[in-house]
Amino acid sequence: MESTDRQILTLLARDGRMSYTDIGRETGLSTSAAQQRVRRLEQRGLITGYRAEISAEALGLALTAFIELKGADPATDDQIPERLSHLRSIVSCYSVAGDASYILIVQVETPADLEALLAQIRVAAGVSTLTNLVLSVPFKDRAVL
Repeated sequence: MESTDRQILTLLARDGRMSYTDIGRETGLSTSAAQQRVRRLEQRGLITGYRAEISAEALGLALTAFIELKGADPATDDQIPERLSHLRSIVSCYSVAGDASYILIVQVETPADLEALLAQIRVAAGVSTLTNLVLSVPFKDRAVL
């Protein structure tokens, strides 16, 4: 990958709404050349989308937790994501190697909500759980560049 493409990716990772004019100014490209580069990065699958970051705290979701799931029957572990997909408090679900089969990221309002969610997860997926609460987030979602 060219250094200009890497620079464009870095700029868009910081501000996905950055204009082609501003990208061009930062990279030394014309506006149309910046637009062509971005379009090419999208076509190559290096840029997979743009999104708004929504503050969980502003929505009242003050607690974030990581929940490790261990299935009771390894033969049915691949069904766990489907069994949990209806639970809106689950933000992400990662299949992992190690002691756990999956790790969930959840966001809830209160400790009581977390307790209720854990009960729902255990019943719906037939799993045991190990939960870690997030105290603070020094950084997150950094660009992989």
